[in-house]
Amino acid sequence: MIKYKPVVAAVAALALARTPDARAQGHSATLHTTPQFSSLPQTRSNPTKAQAPLSIHTGDWGVFNQLDGSPAGFGPVARYGATRWAEDWSVLRDPKRRSDVFDPLKFIALNDSKSIYLTLSGESRLKNWFENRPFLGQQKPDDSGRMTVRNIVGADLHLGEHLRVYGELVNGDGGGWNAYGYNATYRTRLDVQQLFVEAKATLAGAKTGVIVGRQEFLDAPNYVLYLRETPDLPLSWNGVRGYAIWPRFRLDGWDFVQTNTTPNSMFHDNENYNARLFGAYGSYAVPDFTVLGQPGHVFVDLFSIDYLLGGTSAAIATATSTQSGSTLRENFGTRIWGRAGPIEFSIGGLHQGGEFRVAKSSQARTVDAYSINSFVGYRFQTLYGRPLLGVQSDLFSGGNDSKKTGSVGTYLVPYNPSSNYLDTTTYFAESNLVSIAPLIEITPSTGTLLRFRVPVLWRDSTDDAVYGSGRIYPFRANYSGGFVGTVPQVNFAWRVTRHLTWSHDLARAFVSRSLQKAGASDGTYYLSTLAFRF
Repeated sequence: MIKYKPVVAAVAALALARTPDARAQGHSATLHTTPQFSSLPQTRSNPTKAQAPLSIHTGDWGVFNQLDGSPAGFGPVARYGATRWAEDWSVLRDPKRRSDVFDPLKFIALNDSKSIYLTLSGESRLKNWFENRPFLGQQKPDDSGRMTVRNIVGADLHLGEHLRVYGELVNGDGGGWNAYGYNATYRTRLDVQQLFVEAKATLAGAKTGVIVGRQEFLDAPNYVLYLRETPDLPLSWNGVRGYAIWPRFRLDGWDFVQTNTTPNSMFHDNENYNARLFGAYGSYAVPDFTVLGQPGHVFVDLFSIDYLLGGTSAAIATATSTQSGSTLRENFGTRIWGRAGPIEFSIGGLHQGGEFRVAKSSQARTVDAYSINSFVGYRFQTLYGRPLLGVQSDLFSGGNDSKKTGSVGTYLVPYNPSSNYLDTTTYFAESNLVSIAPLIEITPSTGTLLRFRVPVLWRDSTDDAVYGSGRIYPFRANYSGGFVGTVPQVNFAWRVTRHLTWSHDLARAFVSRSLQKAGASDGTYYLSTLAFRF
């Protein structure tokens, strides 16, 4: 049974003061309130901390705080972060700078010098879905209405300049009518979402740190890895991470195993040693420049992100079903992204190597897959709503599901890219897919954002399956050709107050005639997300 009491607090926030208008400084105030919504294309700009010290709470990362804050490697951060420990509320050390009813909770001094302090955070989120043909009609029942609620509370204890401890608790539940798909990532009793120790210092001219424990991780392009936004439990990892940030170069390295959320008891989540994430990420900030009188901020990234996993997520398609096993996916890639005046862009590619080991067999197959991902848009700064016109294009390689030997060519993304990156419905996944998506985005007011996007989809390989989030569709007979369909979608976000946001995602999946003959159905998708944060 869903508990509604936490949502009452969200509704009460309607009475709170609105965020100060940042547009007077030439920026949209909308986008930094819902980082999970604004994760595409990752090129829009918040005000800097110097311009809006009470509204922007990134860490002290210099040029890597540009754009939406994610160049620093800790995810989008502004007033709030996609992951809450990335926020820095030390500006409230001065009580005169407090302007919000929750500000006393954001900086609680524990000694006279205020070098030891505590920051509290929280979120209550309510999601409601309606889907008349979930997952192209392959997920029953039809006309499904789902509802989930989650609550997250966090405490960030700073023990002087060089040490801190962060902890976070989460619980979630789900209900509705004709509901489907609820598992441990939706329904969970109270458990530890994050708990880590961070030690940091300045070494060799770099701001360095080591983070040990359970933590969320966002140092990757959002088409490769993100938080797991749709379910109640964000994706978290257990292990060690180290970073070093110089004035124009940063380096990050990590070795994690995934948090196992399947135990159905309070405080029983543990480590899943069958799912490992390890690698390194480097980023160079190009010296700032101007184009058409507007600033340019560009980053050049090089990364190696490796997955080692088994179970359902590692399975590959066959001509009639699926083949289980385990896989190592070695992703080596690069990306250049940012803003060049009014032009916002992200262009990247990666090669996915490794191997696939067939279950209950000594057989091993090499992996030879790749992806190419780009977004290019032009923002009209002087027009009403600062509209952005752009095109997103993505290619995720496919293979041959009839082959039982040789290399595996199907690109695999097992660990949750941003759900709003490719297809807000998640009916289509980043495997064996080509997508061209014209996009227009506008901010009608300082508290709203509206986006229209029309992905047009094809199979990269007609010898491979069609993939959805967490599934391989059984469309084999009577399906020929490459065209898959199109998914027109509209996203609208409203910042009701500085603490309360309400977003809406509406889409209609139109599949090709060939897919319809193979058993697929068109379908309508609607999602409402009401989130209260402090």
